[in-house]
Amino acid sequence: MPISLEKQNLLKKRMKDLKIVPDDLIEKFILGSGKGGQKVNKTNSCVYLKHVPTGIEIKCQKDRSREMNRYFARRDLCERIEERVSNVKSKKKMAIEKIRRQKRKRSKRAKDKMLDEKKKHATTKNLRKPIKSNDN
Repeated sequence: MPISLEKQNLLKKRMKDLKIVPDDLIEKFILGSGKGGQKVNKTNSCVYLKHVPTGIEIKCQKDRSREMNRYFARRDLCERIEERVSNVKSKKKMAIEKIRRQKRKRSKRAKDKMLDEKKKHATTKNLRKPIKSNDN
């Protein structure tokens, strides 16, 4: 599934706005690996892209197609350069940081506080239970 001409033109415009010149890019095609079967392992579909002025390196193998990977690598390069220029974190990085915070281990104090709340809740639930009679 090739990339539409509209998307290609948008990417070219974005690169032009960020002053990314194709002469500043070092592009190599590397032998693929991983999922995709024998075809991926035999072809040089993985794209390595380096922007010489900034030193940013991108390696992309999202798709089996070399052209798609070239597009994705250039798009990722634009995102990284925009990040550097504007000093604003991208949505992708913000999502990664959010997941990292969620997975982070709780502090001792926070864990104790959470356990105390659970114990209080358990006691109130136990109080709601009907009273057992020993008439049997």
